[in-house]
Amino acid sequence: MTDNSYSHSNEQLLYLTDDQLKQGIEALFFANKKIISKVDPILAKYGYGRAHYRAIFMIGSRPDINITQLTTVLSVSKQSVNRVLRRLKSDGIVRARRAEFDKRVYRLRLTASGERLAEELSTVQRQVMREAYMRAGPSAVSGFRTVTEHLIESAYPYGWPISTFKQ
Repeated sequence: MTDNSYSHSNEQLLYLTDDQLKQGIEALFFANKKIISKVDPILAKYGYGRAHYRAIFMIGSRPDINITQLTTVLSVSKQSVNRVLRRLKSDGIVRARRAEFDKRVYRLRLTASGERLAEELSTVQRQVMREAYMRAGPSAVSGFRTVTEHLIESAYPYGWPISTFKQ
């Protein structure tokens, strides 16, 4: 963003107004909308929607995630996840295997086809992020990472999702 209302000294940022905070929330909303919308044409080729994307993304990010963990991180019901997984498994994108420690638990992984699809989806999103980061500059990138890490940590106090976010 080139709007000067976002360039404040550190002391001013400690006392953000409600309107400035609302602008930040709106900025996150529209940034997320842009990043996510980039995968829609690719998903459409397979007859998939954003629920399929979210599952592919999380399973690809965390191989061997189990269904309970997936429902937790996606904040959806087991029924919703199973509907999506059924399709992804039948299409050869995801495979499930029983955990050795408990045969009731299924570990999820992307297949080779799933990994190719995940890479195709990620490529377009990385390009959007790369362009924005390059325009913003190193200090803005660092600040953005710090803010998003704090948002994630407050949503997940046990730190599970942030484990792959940090370098």
